[in-house]
Amino acid sequence: MIGSLLYLTVSRPDIMFSVCLCARFQADPKESHLTAVKRIFRYLLGTQNLGIWYPRHSTSFEIIGFSDSDFAGCKVDRKSTSGTCQFIRQFLVSWSSRKQNSVALSTAKAEYIDLRSCVAQVLWLKQT
Repeated sequence: MIGSLLYLTVSRPDIMFSVCLCARFQADPKESHLTAVKRIFRYLLGTQNLGIWYPRHSTSFEIIGFSDSDFAGCKVDRKSTSGTCQFIRQFLVSWSSRKQNSVALSTAKAEYIDLRSCVAQVLWLKQT
């Protein structure tokens, strides 16, 4: 079920965080994790009209990136969770939500780690 939800995150960024959070527990899932996955599916059933839409006509090519992270959000290993999204004009083109690879020692450090990945994605978008 998680694989199907991960596939859907390609066109549904609104479920990205919840799906990635559930994916962390695939090795040892509990009943509460199955309940969370079922809740995501119910949400998708009720919001079938949502998705990504890109209009044809647009004149500017402005790239904007946003990033945010928590500090030590995972209670098990104290790693932070990062999220980024990038827009061309006002249209969402790229997004991510992931657990950071290292333990940040402060909120600022967690934000800098997240900002680095956001800037890397913006620079890649500028090259293409």
